[in-house]
Amino acid sequence: MKIISLIPWADWLALACFFALWVGYARFAKVWSRHRPSLLDTTNRYRRYWMQQTTARDPRMLDGLITQTLSNTPAFFSSTSILVIGALFALLGTTDKAAELMSEIPFAQATTLIVFEFKVVVLVSIFVYSFFRFSWCMRQYTFVALVIGSMPPPESFESGQFDRQHFADRAAAMVGSAAETFNDGLRAYYFSFALLAWFVSPVAMVLATLIVVAILYNREFRSEVLSILKD
Repeated sequence: MKIISLIPWADWLALACFFALWVGYARFAKVWSRHRPSLLDTTNRYRRYWMQQTTARDPRMLDGLITQTLSNTPAFFSSTSILVIGALFALLGTTDKAAELMSEIPFAQATTLIVFEFKVVVLVSIFVYSFFRFSWCMRQYTFVALVIGSMPPPESFESGQFDRQHFADRAAAMVGSAAETFNDGLRAYYFSFALLAWFVSPVAMVLATLIVVAILYNREFRSEVLSILKD
């Protein structure tokens, strides 16, 4: 309870706005995608196409290679998250020098040492969250490989012994779930950059968060890549 009184109300308000915009945008993107296709929803359509092709392929070595390639990206970000967390914990050991350095930056608001440390801890928590999302994404891709490996041969689908669409839909849903989890982790990285502005001032963080939300919306709903994939 002591930390509440030591942190200025402006910082608490900025932090509340930060998480409200983060959670609010995530919820908005999910709801708005029902009315306007998002980048995730559009690529999910290609994932369904992929899995429909997979059911007709034998052997399925190409699909295994694609799955392995897709899992490399969350593996990279997961490892990077661990490195960043380690660096931030090292920063906690030298917060006095770091706070002094930040105070020399023009327009940066002077803060106490405990406030500076609190900001670092919040930043650590974001990268911990992103690590769990990326590591879960990696594991889901192992499930995708398992689902692909368990598919019957194309002849079994053609003979009607197994339902081709059922297998394709289940595999596509698994790939889509992994992609959504990766999207959550990547979104945390975007918002971590907005949180860096908190070291300048609470107002700067709110403005940076709004900019990040605008960038995410543009890339998910109005990007050139989306227009190409929709055609």
